[in-house]
Parts: sequence; C-alpha cells; structure tokens
Amino acid sequence: MIQTAIAPFRQKLNSPLTKKGINVLQVNLGKRCNLSCSHCHVEASPKRTEELSPEICQQLIKLIYKFPQIQIVDLTGGAPEMNYGFKPLVEAAIATGKQVIVRSNLTIYFVDGFGDLPDYFAKNKVRIVASLPCYLADNVDKMRGTGVFDSSIKALQWLNHLGYGKEADLIIDLVYNPQLPTSEKFSLTPQQSQLEQDYKTFLLQHFGIVFNNLFTITNIPVGRTKMQLERRKLYTPYLQFLESHFNPGTVEQLMCRDELSIDYLGLVYDCDFNQMMNLPAKTRNGENLTVAKLLQARLDLIDEIQTAAYCYGCTAGCGSSCGGALV
Repeated sequence: MIQTAIAPFRQKLNSPLTKKGINVLQVNLGKRCNLSCSHCHVEASPKRTEELSPEICQQLIKLIYKFPQIQIVDLTGGAPEMNYGFKPLVEAAIATGKQVIVRSNLTIYFVDGFGDLPDYFAKNKVRIVASLPCYLADNVDKMRGTGVFDSSIKALQWLNHLGYGKEADLIIDLVYNPQLPTSEKFSLTPQQSQLEQDYKTFLLQHFGIVFNNLFTITNIPVGRTKMQLERRKLYTPYLQFLESHFNPGTVEQLMCRDELSIDYLGLVYDCDFNQMMNLPAKTRNGENLTVAKLLQARLDLIDEIQTAAYCYGCTAGCGSSCGGALV
C-alpha cells in the first residue's frame, strides 16, 4: 500500500518542472506576527524580529514598476501588515494597476496601531485572503491560540460592514487548513466546493457573515508542521502518504510555475515553501537569484523549478496552492 521509500519528486514527472511566464510576485515581508500558530510553516511569532529592510523595499517597488507582466502582488508574512514596507508595496502595486492580495490573520486589526487596516484595505480595493482553518471555535483556537476564533469573527463582520464579500471589487476569501495529524490515520484535504458551502451556511446562520471563496490548503511538512510531525515520528509516514496520493493532473496548475517568491532579504525562490527550506531559485547558469539581479535583467531567468519531497503536498489528491485546490 504505502511505499517504504519516498521517490524524489522530480522522478514522478515525465519532464522537468519548468516555469511559465511570471505574473505573480509573492513577497514575504518578514516573520513578525501577533500570533504563533501551531501549523505555521514560516515559524512566525511576536518574538521574531526579521523583516524587510528599506533597501530591499525600494528594490521591490522598482521591480513592481519595471515589469508590467506582474499582474498580482501577493503580500504575506508573518502578519505582513506588521512588517516594514507593507503600505508602500500596496501603494506601488495599486499605482501600476496590479491586484493586491494580503494574507491576513484578521486578529491584527485589534492590535494597537493597526485598527485602520480594514478601511485602508477597502479604500484600496485590496483582496483579503484570511486564515480561518475551521468554522468551529475549538478547532481554530487549538491551532491559532485562545480567543482567535472570536476575534476573527468580529473582524469578518467588520469587513462585511465595509462591503467585503458583498461588493464586486471588495473580495474576502477564507483559507481552510486541516488539523495536524496525531496518528498515521492521514486523510486528504476535503473537497473544496462542498466545504465552501458548509462554511458559508454555518457562518451566515450563526454570525451573519458572507465571503467570496474558500481555499483548502494541505499542511505542507515544512516549518512548525514539520517539527510537530517529527515529534510524533510521523514526518516520513506523512510524506509517504502524500506521495501515494500524487495526482499528475495537478502539475500543470502548480503555483510555483507562474510566480516568484521573495523573502525579506531580497532572495528569490520558486515558492514560499522552498523559501522556508532555504532552497533558492536558480538561473540556467546555476546562480542563486536576488531581486537586484532581476532588476538588472528580466523576470524570466529561471528554467527549471527546484523541487523536494514536500512538493508531494501540493500535488496530492485535488492539489494545494495559495489559491486552494488545483483540480
């Protein structure tokens, strides 16, 4: 049934995993966050201090202006809103006609100094992708901390009041993450469209909340997820489970194929998971890429995407990406 050895991901493919045209620039602004979630692959927390520098921020703004093929600027963290350069990057993207996505934990709006964010997002038509790993309070608080569910509900009601989820240009999406496994009884992420209906029905009936889309995301064995799996001696069995459910139909839609992931130091990766595992993007000459090098040349410097065993997480079952299921 489940194999005892894990085949290198690249061996599963009939050809090298290559880049398409780059149209998404995802920037991880740093590891500062007001939460310390148990499943966080970034290992962000209130104790972390790493964040974007003014120099790298200016380079990123130049990158946004220089390359019109970038259609989406996707800002993440940590809590991206807490890290240096957040609003300047939002405004550079807006000024150049790009869609801005902010990956928000929602609770940040209730932290001193950040109460202006909902109005700021609405004014700038920022698309909010918000973590709500379950529609039940106990499950959310176990993963994200006591009281996080209640704060998230209040934040969603606040955003609805401003028109999010109701007006066509004010989009609020939610993200589902499964609970981390505690035994070898692994399961794939639930079917996205059915779970979206469950979320919408429950949140509307109990809290009057509406939203646009639900994205189901697999727990990739990176960061705190990896550490928790290793503590329970489940890391290798979980990878074997993901490999055994590899779906070749997901490969064409993988998020790493049309995006660049940038860290707070200005280093370039194929995806956020490679960023956290320090697996940098390579040019065809084998050089590590930086934002400075992209500015001197062009976006499409990468031929082959760097892969690892955790790539099975994005290709198992219906697949997984920052935009949810792939097929």
